[in-house]
Amino acid sequence: MKVKKPIPKTGGIDHTLTLIDQGFHFLPNRRKELGSDIFETRLMGKKTICMAGKEAAEMFYDNTIFKRKGAAPLPLKKSLLGQGGVHGLDGELHKQRKRMHLSLVTPERLEDMKNIAVNELDAKVKNWENKEQVVLFDELREILTRAGLKWVGVPVEENEVKDRTDELNKMVDSFGGSIARFRQGKRARDRHEKWLKEIIKDIRSGKIKPPAYTSAYIVSNHREPNGKLLDLQTAAVELNNTYRPLVAAAYFIIFGALAFHEYPETFKKMQEDQDSYSHMFSQEVRRFYPFAPAMAAKVKKSFYWQSYHFKKDQLVVLDLYGTNRHPDDWESPEEFIPERFKGWKGSPFSFIPQGGGDFHIGHRCGGEWLAVMVMRTFFKYLVGHMTYELPEQDLTFSLERMPTIPKSHFIIQNVKRTKDSVEELEQHVQSRPVI
Repeated sequence: MKVKKPIPKTGGIDHTLTLIDQGFHFLPNRRKELGSDIFETRLMGKKTICMAGKEAAEMFYDNTIFKRKGAAPLPLKKSLLGQGGVHGLDGELHKQRKRMHLSLVTPERLEDMKNIAVNELDAKVKNWENKEQVVLFDELREILTRAGLKWVGVPVEENEVKDRTDELNKMVDSFGGSIARFRQGKRARDRHEKWLKEIIKDIRSGKIKPPAYTSAYIVSNHREPNGKLLDLQTAAVELNNTYRPLVAAAYFIIFGALAFHEYPETFKKMQEDQDSYSHMFSQEVRRFYPFAPAMAAKVKKSFYWQSYHFKKDQLVVLDLYGTNRHPDDWESPEEFIPERFKGWKGSPFSFIPQGGGDFHIGHRCGGEWLAVMVMRTFFKYLVGHMTYELPEQDLTFSLERMPTIPKSHFIIQNVKRTKDSVEELEQHVQSRPVI
């Protein structure tokens, strides 16, 4: 980690608009210009410390000196994260709520999710065989919405699927700083939470009876340390938190499909899947391609680090994208090399695409295991259970946009299911009951 002392400061009054304009480039560019992995700037009118690298991440996820309450920008809470959920909690209340979320992702339930998701994907692929072209990103969002809602035990009518998909997509797409996208995300969250609150009411009254191991049942009946049920608003936010990260995985899946195209040797290796190549590939997709640019926290109590005084309630921003490509921790970080994760024993603070640290203690994204499981399953399906062609299209993506995706949304054509592979897939899925 390169630290210049005294800690350098950016010029200008406030850099919020610059961050929005430059997207993923903002933090790495400032670090390069200032020659330091830690620097001071102003964001949203507040003095802010920005950092990158393994040592910075390890310090950032120390819950004894950092807190999350009040750190996330209000627009982000109103659109993407929701208000009152686990992401903004600290202390024992956060630990208790986090335990609830961890109880939802047992190995058995992850296996259920895999089977549900691949069934939904296979059903769509059958339909794609009759289409001239398919916009894969748009289709994936619907597939993952259907799978996510089925997995959590939330009933959805067929005529509702389009609206639910659109709402979830607009929430995920809202965090990049665009006022128009924020407003769309806020309206979408309001509609979605209104729908969920009615479902939670019906679960609590017994009108809807989801299985006791599903998120819908567990969140609806979860009690806080004071013995009271979650209020309806918070319950809706937390129930949404159990499947929204899955829908966000559509971005990573598309980037995986792009990697097959840009690095053709990975396609054959995925088919063979030796030494759990599908896992290595999925992890490298999450490291190499952009999704979340940064994470924010506030200083819980004053302390000194790298000779800098971190003052109580000061805003601190961790560069996720830059840390995942930091040259101190990654050999050839600008190259796509899945094999770097073979037997990987690196730090949980150098690989932080969805947050860092111990998953059970300091890590904030409860949906990460779910996303990785589905990514790996879908990548294996793409190379082993279907064939397709890529027509001419614009597959470039902009690092100024957050989140970003290939401009064409990844169009495929001449889609065919592979007969022998599909029979194998169906036997695997039928070997385990799907709720």
